[in-house]
Amino acid sequence: MSELVADDGVTIVYDDHAPTGAPAGGPSGAAALPPVVLHHGFAVDAHGNWVATGVVDALRTAGRRVVALDARGHGRSGAPHDPAAYGEERMARDLRQLIDALGLDEVDLVGYSMGAVVTLVLATDEPRARRVVVGGVGAAVVEQGGVDRRVLDNTALAEALLADDPATIADPTAAGFRAFADAQGADRRALAAQATVVHATPIPVERITAPTLLIVGDADELAERPEVLSGPIPDCTLVRVPGDHVMAVVAPAFAPTLVAFLAGEDVSAAG
Repeated sequence: MSELVADDGVTIVYDDHAPTGAPAGGPSGAAALPPVVLHHGFAVDAHGNWVATGVVDALRTAGRRVVALDARGHGRSGAPHDPAAYGEERMARDLRQLIDALGLDEVDLVGYSMGAVVTLVLATDEPRARRVVVGGVGAAVVEQGGVDRRVLDNTALAEALLADDPATIADPTAAGFRAFADAQGADRRALAAQATVVHATPIPVERITAPTLLIVGDADELAERPEVLSGPIPDCTLVRVPGDHVMAVVAPAFAPTLVAFLAGEDVSAAG
């Protein structure tokens, strides 16, 4: 476990995982590829989104160095309760500062759900991004600027996270996130602060120059009509895997497709 103190004083905790697999082809294989930086979704952390699902192990076995952070307000990182400390643009700055602190000249960026929005924001203006993978998002990124608020109302979500009695929560989706946050022992006030300032302005995804993979669950309500998002990105491959927003990440094809894409393989037939 390592720490970065962001420019506003919030501590960002991250894990820097060394590769476990033998690099294929020596310096021209996996050992020559840059680190993969992972950004998780809302209310979860790096372990839940990436370690427990097998993504980190799949990457390490393929010979990749993996850096996985806990976003502010999540996991082991600092958790201020002021909404001014949050938002996906602020998290993208954290991600950029982490890349700076690690002295990386090139990275592969991967994000899921909230982390996908963070990754897309950064990728529009980050020349060090070699390849990009995002998941758990769809048309709403283009139409609303972020996670689909038509499915997950951020006001209802914040209210659910702050409710004294979970039984009073009427919105079933928000109630599900509240139950998950409680099960994780998360700082609900910090999560509510993020929920109040979710990204809601256009992201110029047409500026993304890195080859990009959009991988979504075929039953994910938060990633509906993903072609609306993949279309404007100049070099984007869309792959669908079985599952909803939670289960897509553990679909048998998810991690292998992600690993293969980052290795430069053609995954267009995977979905």
